[in-house]
Amino acid sequence: MSLSFDPQQCPVLAIDDHLPAVPRDRLAALALRDRFQRAPVWQPERVADRQPVPMALVHASVLIPLVLRGDDITVLLTQRSERLSQHPGQISFPGGRAEPKDVTPIATALREAEEEVGLSSEFVQVLGTLPRYTTITGYVVTPVVALVQPGFRLRVDASEVADVFEVPLAYLMSPAHHRRHAVGEGDEAREFLSMPWTSQAPDGSLRSYFIWGATAAMLRNFYRFLAA
Repeated sequence: MSLSFDPQQCPVLAIDDHLPAVPRDRLAALALRDRFQRAPVWQPERVADRQPVPMALVHASVLIPLVLRGDDITVLLTQRSERLSQHPGQISFPGGRAEPKDVTPIATALREAEEEVGLSSEFVQVLGTLPRYTTITGYVVTPVVALVQPGFRLRVDASEVADVFEVPLAYLMSPAHHRRHAVGEGDEAREFLSMPWTSQAPDGSLRSYFIWGATAAMLRNFYRFLAA
């Protein structure tokens, strides 16, 4: 999928409000732990961008941080800096490419989250991983799902991250908020998902975030995992 287009200008083909939301009781911390410990039989819906990828694939990991906020859980997301050469300004999870010192994909995700946003691993309890996702830019990404205890202090690396925000997990696990788009025509048409989110800033203004691409695809797989 070309990065020269504005995904927000692609028309909405459908909204998946015919699919049920994940029940609220499955979104509690204890239920999430149990789901990873006794995972059901399921299949990921999306495993790659729908275009050929470069031959030399790069292993990477992202952290899907589920922040415990009282009786609710939120998902911590970042907006990438406009100065980055790849995916500038896009919404993503904290993460990045694996380094030789990383023993496992989980180690990569924890290290990258601390480097990008200062999320200390002492607040993080890893639940497990989701199936890998291959991006058009040649990254084979392992999503690492974790609970995050409150009380952490973020230290954002401004060279990589422009903003950090949280979205209720229940919102993202409701397909009524999952929109289908397509870019291109005929045999070249490619579908992608979006999950737009609007929140209120401390000054009272509204801030809109367009969650799409690989991030939305991994969230959709997380939905399938919890709904199975």
